[in-house]
Amino acid sequence: MSQAFDSTYHRYPSARNPVFAKNGMVNTSTPQASAAGIEILKMGGNAIDAAVAAASTLTVTEPTANGLGSDAFALIWSAEDQKLYGLNASGPAPKLASLDNYRRDGKLVNGKMPKRGWGAVTVPGAVGAWAAAAKRFGKLPMTKSLAPAIRYAKDGYPVGAGLYTSWKQDYEQYLEELKGEEFREWFRTFHPLCRAWEPGEIVKLPDHAKTLREIAETQGESFYRGAIAQRIDADSKAHGGYLRAEDLAAFHPEWVEPLKVDYHGYQVCEIPPNGQGIVALMALNILSNFEFAEKECCETFHRQFEAMKIAFADGLHYVTDPKEMTIEAKRLLDPAYGRKRAAEIGDTAKLYSWDTPPGSGTVYLCCADGEGNMVSWIQSNYMGFGSCIVVKDTGIALQNRGADFSTDQDHANVIAPGKKTYHTIIPGFLMKDGRPVGPFGVMGAYMQPQGHVQVVMNYIDFHLNPQQCLDAPRWQWIRGKRFITETSFSDEIARQLKAKGHDINTELETALFGKGQMIVRLPNGVLCGGTESRYDSNIAAY
Repeated sequence: MSQAFDSTYHRYPSARNPVFAKNGMVNTSTPQASAAGIEILKMGGNAIDAAVAAASTLTVTEPTANGLGSDAFALIWSAEDQKLYGLNASGPAPKLASLDNYRRDGKLVNGKMPKRGWGAVTVPGAVGAWAAAAKRFGKLPMTKSLAPAIRYAKDGYPVGAGLYTSWKQDYEQYLEELKGEEFREWFRTFHPLCRAWEPGEIVKLPDHAKTLREIAETQGESFYRGAIAQRIDADSKAHGGYLRAEDLAAFHPEWVEPLKVDYHGYQVCEIPPNGQGIVALMALNILSNFEFAEKECCETFHRQFEAMKIAFADGLHYVTDPKEMTIEAKRLLDPAYGRKRAAEIGDTAKLYSWDTPPGSGTVYLCCADGEGNMVSWIQSNYMGFGSCIVVKDTGIALQNRGADFSTDQDHANVIAPGKKTYHTIIPGFLMKDGRPVGPFGVMGAYMQPQGHVQVVMNYIDFHLNPQQCLDAPRWQWIRGKRFITETSFSDEIARQLKAKGHDINTELETALFGKGQMIVRLPNGVLCGGTESRYDSNIAAY
């Protein structure tokens, strides 16, 4: 489809203002998903219903990042209970997914877990998360909250510029990579034109619409213990996968107690392991031992860099299924341990190994309503389209979370039947004096805890508004002493960081730095929100 302009090219910098609202706000990475959430709020639903509507719509309008076969996590502030609840809807490895079976069946790739195909699939949890959240806190049935997603899938929606870029990159990569019969349905569903849809073209996903309707009418039961589960089982068996109907039937999302750390007068909240939110909290636990008077200075970034490396050293060593962790998560957040690790930060860049504390880890959206309920929600297929498996005639694109398991028999995160892997997707939530400030999140694999640390410090230490918290130039640790920075990052500070021993590289691809959303509730009850300026993101408010 030809246009007179290129919607992916930005000749001039664009600034967004924070958005204010009184009755409700929904921040997502596509305008359709934000509109879906607001539609449900205006229908009489609350923030939880809006989150379910937005999350289900994102499986339609941003399939490059999530799908019906995603996992999900959420932090939900209940105005009625005056309490923050955590929801972990990540699924375990199938019962047949033993390391011996992977070796016997030749499913390992150069000795590591596969990234694509049925071998990378674990039990998907997002649909279970929608049903669990709606049942416990929602006001509307899923037939209403999923109606916008069904409509967009059936009638179509126009592709945005950011979505086009992601879709095109994935198609060009997977065209060479995906050769097996198991991937045929993925090409049929998402690339019927044998190319990516261009900006402004209309996408329709009729199989997706049928499945969403069945999910809505059965409150998610069909997906795990009904006809949809049987279709997933049959497709897995047909292509040598390990996922079975029994694995789906045994799955239920878990309500968990959020982890918190005190950071300069605020409480920062994350989902406990198997998620990597604890990595963000460990970094902040270290950084709480310093005062930061200025954001744009070498010493601030140096301390952030070092704290992030230390946190990942511990997180990647310890975090796995909480039932199999060798150390209690809260020990890693002990203030004394934070002080100990902070003392290791000197004037130059270092490499860190894991340590032992003293005894005693996508799409993101956030919603708020006029009643005081607030939701921080994240769901993901992990690497782009995930496993690139689409279950025949259903539109169900399955995640590839199994790729994060280790094949080292001695590693805490080694693949095992019924085990949950280290999980990258994490929702965040800010509180102060036990009261809700608001939800925030930055998606993007291992960028996520790094993005959380940067957003939290931008808000608390440097007093930036939610939009500026997200717009500020980002950095990301890659490995060793290597960091990448956005083009807007200060060249002078980059040179100073290099002098301290950091390996700094400028990265032109903004998608590598994640996509974020943020809402804070002001003392008078007014909502103030920011959204991701690097993507098609949108705030719907009223």
